[in-house]
Amino acid sequence: MATRGIQQLQKLYIRYCEHGGSSSTLRTYIQSSPHLIDFATNNPNVKIIVKPRHGHHPYILGEYITGQSKQICVKNVDQKRIKKVMEMLRNTSGRKIVRLGGKAVRGDCVSCQGVWTPMLDLSGETFGMKLFGEEGSS
Repeated sequence: MATRGIQQLQKLYIRYCEHGGSSSTLRTYIQSSPHLIDFATNNPNVKIIVKPRHGHHPYILGEYITGQSKQICVKNVDQKRIKKVMEMLRNTSGRKIVRLGGKAVRGDCVSCQGVWTPMLDLSGETFGMKLFGEEGSS
């Protein structure tokens, strides 16, 4: 994501284990997939750092200009998910999600009517009721 025309992602760390089974998809992604090379050529301002990390599950870490970082575990996922994680880290700003507005509106008492459902729509029913003054009450 670009804020004021500046790409926010600076570095992308790809950490994996050379022997672990949970890193097998990430290893094949790094060795034989053209997506990593395409990502690097399309984003020349992002430094991609690939390092083995023995005995641990794989993850992808993005460092941003703001100093924030996001780490996403890619243990036992397919190559489509790895590509999607890298694009998501590129497209985010690195900022924490802040809830806007104030507190949620809550009532003081619980409703005795319950939740409305479409089966409760009784607008066309008459129920055989008669109102006073309808049939010539004189």
